[in-house]
Amino acid sequence: MPGIVCTNLHIAPGQRVAVKGDVLPGAKSFAINLGKTQDHLLIHLNARFDIHGDVRTIVCNSKNKGQWGKELRETNFPFQEGSSAEVIFTHDKKEVTVTLPGNHQFKFPNENGLEIIEFICTEGDLNFKGISLA
Repeated sequence: MPGIVCTNLHIAPGQRVAVKGDVLPGAKSFAINLGKTQDHLLIHLNARFDIHGDVRTIVCNSKNKGQWGKELRETNFPFQEGSSAEVIFTHDKKEVTVTLPGNHQFKFPNENGLEIIEFICTEGDLNFKGISLA
């Protein structure tokens, strides 16, 4: 299920991006992508409730010129079907800090060296509610 697509952004290193939405009842997965374009992603965060052999796991990846990078799996899974969620991203030249609901944080390497986020999109079983920048 396609969500929203935001382009022509200019989110500099150190700025905070919060993506808010409602997880749909019966959700299988949703993704939040940040980067330069759909084919050049700083981070692809895929919350998997029960899909692709993963149960209640967050799978993160990057994409460079359409080629996926190395996956990172996070087992802290605070998302609940039918409830609201907010995921906060803060990036710099080295890494992205992801803050999940409940304030659990993990880091994902900035393998592509992207400094400016120009593109954000959501997809899957997340009813997009808003983006805030700080």
